[in-house]
Amino acid sequence: MKNWAIYILAALGFGIYGAVTDADRDGSGAIIGEGNVGAFNVRVGDCYNDSDTFSEEVLSVAGVPCSEPHDNETFAVFDISLESYTDEESMFELAHRSCAARFESFVGKDYESSALEITTMYPSAESWAQNDREVVCAVYDMDANKLVGSAAGRGL
Repeated sequence: MKNWAIYILAALGFGIYGAVTDADRDGSGAIIGEGNVGAFNVRVGDCYNDSDTFSEEVLSVAGVPCSEPHDNETFAVFDISLESYTDEESMFELAHRSCAARFESFVGKDYESSALEITTMYPSAESWAQNDREVVCAVYDMDANKLVGSAAGRGL
């Protein structure tokens, strides 16, 4: 009986921790309070900061309201349609090309003359095997300055 109580308390603790550390969203889905956003829950318009630690596999990002200084803003989220996973470099190139094709319609300026750069999250071989096909495209300032407000339509 004691073992069940431990499992229940642990599950409750993880649930509370997740609720406390997740980013708050308003009714429209915009982030209004800092917190974690799971990699599969990132939405167009989400702003987030870079992680203090580098990891090739991104499980979550540090979501913040776009009105606050931030490192990145998501401008596209889509699934790729490939028959099979090729390799890491090809997946990176496909994700980057696909994001670049969506860049101007969000920022309002062509990618080549913009002061913004693209960063992507895309499937790894391991996540592909678990049916992950999602690509997340985000912009950041090439000079590593924090962005304030949305980059949407600003022609930066």
